[in-house]
Amino acid sequence: MTCKNCSSEISGNYCSNCGQPAQLKRIDGHYIIHEIEHVLHFEKGILFTVKELLVHPGKNIRDFFSENRSRLVKPIIFIIVTSLIYSLTSHFFHIEEGYVVTKGIQKSSVTAIFTWVQGHYGYANIIMGVFIALWVKLFFRKYGYNFFEILILLCFVMGMAMLIFAFFAFLQGVTHIKLMTAAGIIGFAYCAWAIGEFFSRKPINYFKAFWAYVLGYLTFCIAAFALGSLIDLAIR
Repeated sequence: MTCKNCSSEISGNYCSNCGQPAQLKRIDGHYIIHEIEHVLHFEKGILFTVKELLVHPGKNIRDFFSENRSRLVKPIIFIIVTSLIYSLTSHFFHIEEGYVVTKGIQKSSVTAIFTWVQGHYGYANIIMGVFIALWVKLFFRKYGYNFFEILILLCFVMGMAMLIFAFFAFLQGVTHIKLMTAAGIIGFAYCAWAIGEFFSRKPINYFKAFWAYVLGYLTFCIAAFALGSLIDLAIR
């Protein structure tokens, strides 16, 4: 028998060269569930990832970089899924507040960009993470982490912030008490704390993490506003 993927000879249930099964199973409900579990990494537990990032974010993310990358959910998937959870929760309970406010801005390309951000938090978080990563890289350059490692750090951290927002959005929807301002403060505080924990537990690192996050967020907003303004100028 030869492998239908790489044409190597197969002597068992799997190809020794590429790992392709000798006989593919029929696609059914079990197959679909398994694929979803595989994509979301549920085999290892997304709840386990949330617990570890909530209690010891710095240590677990450092371990992800240098020791074991199978314990935690993949970072890009994590931030997209957690952002989706927040978006679904906020839409279900009609929570209008987000971390980007467009009220008072006239209809323009700027408004369209910020409206897109509010409707696509998963992708917007990754883009925002790029700006925050630049400031984190600048403030913590002596630690030797490259830009992409810092971006992965922020995927985990900002994903947890999205879950915090989702939790408070759920509470606000159930209790009808305005809680999203508190959610923003707690989510922001978590991000600053987790970034500081990642580098080392020095008071100065928490301070630098705070300002790196603030400046990254502001830079993202300024860049979005500038891009919208340039588009408006170009189409006039």
